[in-house]
Amino acid sequence: MKIRHRAYAYITHGSRLLLFTHPKHPEAGIQVPAGSVEEGEEPGDAAMREAEEETNLKNLQFVRFLDQDTRDMNDCGTDELQYRWFYHLSVTFKPEEEWTHGEFAKDGTMVHQFDFFWCDIESLPKLVADYDDKIDLLRDSLRQSAL
Repeated sequence: MKIRHRAYAYITHGSRLLLFTHPKHPEAGIQVPAGSVEEGEEPGDAAMREAEEETNLKNLQFVRFLDQDTRDMNDCGTDELQYRWFYHLSVTFKPEEEWTHGEFAKDGTMVHQFDFFWCDIESLPKLVADYDDKIDLLRDSLRQSAL
């Protein structure tokens, strides 16, 4: 079984969470920005890097580390064990309501297209692969940030 280390970014604007879909791959479900932790990289740095790369949002604010867990990905068709770190980041400016961005190859072609949108934290849809496991911790973080 392959082992991967992944960092997840719960990006908020007020009481809304940033979500995205893959329009060319609807089977990928609804997600939050996430990605692999590179060799020698701290998970929090990976969460910030992945958030900026995937969303094209700059000047995100690091709020706090939420939790970590381990998840067997066999139910998603992948023979992989993931060590997962979850972080709360926030937008410090008024963002667009919806936008499209993606990851690009070195030749400039879009490899993955992402359609982003905001959703109120109290009415979230089900996220793929238990990406929403730490939403209660995010709610607590939002409450603490408001104090």
